[in-house]
Amino acid sequence: MRDLVEIGMGRTARRAYDLDDVEIVPSRRTRSSAVVSTAWQIDAYRFDLPLVTHPTDAIVSPSTAVQVGELGGLGVLNAEGLWSRHANVEQVMGRLLDATKDEDPTALVRLLQELHSAPVQPELLAEALGKVRESGVTVAARVSPQRAAQLTPHLIAAGVEILVVQGTIISAEHVSGDADPLDLKEFIGGLDVPVIAGGTADYRTAMHLMRTGAAGVIVGHGYTPGITSTDRVLGIGVPMATAIIDAAAARRDYLDETGGRYVHVLADGGMTSSGDIAKAIACGADAVMLGAPLAAAAEAPGHGLYWTAAAAHPSLPRSRVAAGPDFEVDLKTLLFGPSSDAEGAMNLFGALRRAMAKTGYSDLKEFQRVGLTVRR
Repeated sequence: MRDLVEIGMGRTARRAYDLDDVEIVPSRRTRSSAVVSTAWQIDAYRFDLPLVTHPTDAIVSPSTAVQVGELGGLGVLNAEGLWSRHANVEQVMGRLLDATKDEDPTALVRLLQELHSAPVQPELLAEALGKVRESGVTVAARVSPQRAAQLTPHLIAAGVEILVVQGTIISAEHVSGDADPLDLKEFIGGLDVPVIAGGTADYRTAMHLMRTGAAGVIVGHGYTPGITSTDRVLGIGVPMATAIIDAAAARRDYLDETGGRYVHVLADGGMTSSGDIAKAIACGADAVMLGAPLAAAAEAPGHGLYWTAAAAHPSLPRSRVAAGPDFEVDLKTLLFGPSSDAEGAMNLFGALRRAMAKTGYSDLKEFQRVGLTVRR
């Protein structure tokens, strides 16, 4: 039964929970973390880590996408980002670092808006993706719903193997005033590569996206406290624990509806520590989409700065450009340790393995059934 509260005369709202509101309950069994598997598979692509990078230029360059892939995750390049617009991205990043000295708090966002006003150049996009393809890791790229039809042919030609169609909030049909609407079902049906689509925050929209043929559904919009501002700008918020559980319920019902077609749920947002990653999987996510926690990697192209693609929106930015974690460590140590941090900011997936082992579960699908409690 839904937990409804009265917020005024004749108006009720559903009570929802964020990851900070829930805790994982140990079971009667424990096991060694050495016998725990964090592997998952989407379509024909298998990964040792349930890690997909949030597609922001702050953490994903062609080289870091390769490194993430070699470490077992999936790096997603933003096809509408700086690597597709500028041939000299290192110089561009230098301009961003210089802008941090500006006393005007809007200077960094204005610079990103300026940089993203340059047109997307398919040849630069093909060059960036070619570097990933040549390494042998899985090639993935993100497009917005507004530009999916325009850019996808270039992405397919460049060797993209997994396509991510991502916006702040996405629906099965995107309607535009100056172009034909994007019918996501028709769009996905015409592709030979798996598509991950999102974000969404509720059961009904998740179910609609699954019915389009998407191989995965993104829950959330990359919320990071102090950096993203969708809640302040649009009034739209995503309580991640409830949203993930609702999407997982849609996944279960869609599995029954189709007689066995499984759609993966990816959690994007509200995760700042390894414990949050574990909670997201426990709520039903098959993988997590990490952004800000990866800004601490020495290899991150943002050199310690973090922002999401929404920062560069030409008229309504919904992300600040801010400093990421206040330490720097190589990517491998960030993911696998050893850690010298006692707050869960390092050894992110070693901690997930330990959480699974401490509660007695051997793989991710089992761990999705772990008990949860709500803090009061």
